[in-house]
Amino acid sequence: MTNQSSRTQQIHPAAFSALYEALSVIFFYKKELKKFLQTRAAKHPELVAGLDFDGYKRAFAEEFVDRLQEGGAKYRDLALNIMLEVAQMDSFPSLKWHEDAATLLPKAQEAVAALRTWTERQQGLIEERDRIAAELAAHRANAQARQGFATKLAALNDRFAELGKMEDRKKAGLLFEPFLNELFHLFDLEPRLSYVLETEQIDGSLSFDTDDYIVEAKWWKKAMEREHVDIFDAKVRRKGKLALGLYIAVNGFTAGALKEYDRRTTFITMDGGDLMCVLEGRIPLDELLRRKKRHANETGNCYFPAYLALAG
Repeated sequence: MTNQSSRTQQIHPAAFSALYEALSVIFFYKKELKKFLQTRAAKHPELVAGLDFDGYKRAFAEEFVDRLQEGGAKYRDLALNIMLEVAQMDSFPSLKWHEDAATLLPKAQEAVAALRTWTERQQGLIEERDRIAAELAAHRANAQARQGFATKLAALNDRFAELGKMEDRKKAGLLFEPFLNELFHLFDLEPRLSYVLETEQIDGSLSFDTDDYIVEAKWWKKAMEREHVDIFDAKVRRKGKLALGLYIAVNGFTAGALKEYDRRTTFITMDGGDLMCVLEGRIPLDELLRRKKRHANETGNCYFPAYLALAG
């Protein structure tokens, strides 16, 4: 068997020797060992390329294990997987019914037991392999989730631009509600579409940081005047002391409306600039809402634009 230098050696050479011996005796027929090796090396066909499967079984088994060992870190995980699989074998169908089973089975069992001794000694490597595999799987899952999230956010950004170009503003306003619903869902804000109470209609609601928000959304051609904001403030107050409001007006609010609620407020505001910052991925929606609420709690001011949050 070929030895590795101490610099690259990760699996003990004796473990490779034990694997070679086990592979040589657990399969009686060459075609069975050939199929086993080809299947396990499916992602590394170079390991079986050129092996003389018509020659002696021990010869091509040894050559395969030599290639595994010489490959060092490149084949380390594959080598560990094969070692573990073989070491866990407790039945050998091709030997069980052979006329020389009384001789062949004990040899196979002995070889597997010897390999199992080495796999137990390699437990640290096995645990490291499993840890790295788990980390890589988590990383891939996170990357896929991030990619999916970014794709959905980009699609919403495109829809927002299309809504802004629509000549039929009434229709755009109607489509704005489901747009916001999808945006809130994307950030796990548990939105609820518009609903009607006995005396008034509510555009919607959402849950965030254990708080429930009453949502009003407007995409009018002009900024929202104080009279419109006053109506929303009264609506929020009627829901009780713990009620909070989120007023979304794409074209913003007049100075007079913001002035009235710069020292006391039951709600926070968002405008088109805030939405663009979120849709462009410059700040997460939940983080922006958190900053707006903190500002409102500390100052009583309903207005805290995204650019201030981005400025620090």
